Amino acid sequence: MKNLILIRHAKSSWEAPLKDFDRPLVKKGIHDAHDVSASISKFLPKTFLIWSSTAARAVETALIFAQNISYPIESIIYKDDLYTFDEKQLEKVIKSCDNVFESVILFGHNEAITNFVNKFGDVFIDNVPTSGFVSLQFDTERWDKIDKGRTQKTIFPKDLK
Repeated sequence: MKNLILIRHAKSSWEAPLKDFDRPLVKKGIHDAHDVSASISKFLPKTFLIWSSTAARAVETALIFAQNISYPIESIIYKDDLYTFDEKQLEKVIKSCDNVFESVILFGHNEAITNFVNKFGDVFIDNVPTSGFVSLQFDTERWDKIDKGRTQKTIFPKDLK
């Protein structure tokens, strides 16, 4: 069994004249990331890896979640190839995971996340919102063999209001 939790980075700023890669979180994004991360502990596997895109907004979101779920921030694995909006690239990265790991929490970007969860999950999600949490489970022992799985849980900021 493989478990994959996809979390879309928190809401980020379009105000500053920065490259997309460097955009920081806004106050609402920070608040939503804290809210969602505070409500997920009972839905997490016992052990897991955390992977994050190297974009500033994904890194900041991963750090907030890691702190709130007591995951050592120095153990977060940052991957340049998770800075993608393409679900095929996201799938390629996920399928490259070492099979010794049963569970991965991944911080990334849309459209890749929404399209991935709709391809591999069994519940249609119109749009995974910023700070959105989607847990998928696959009946396989190999990451490179993941196929249609089960959507175990979704937690979106609006669900917590």
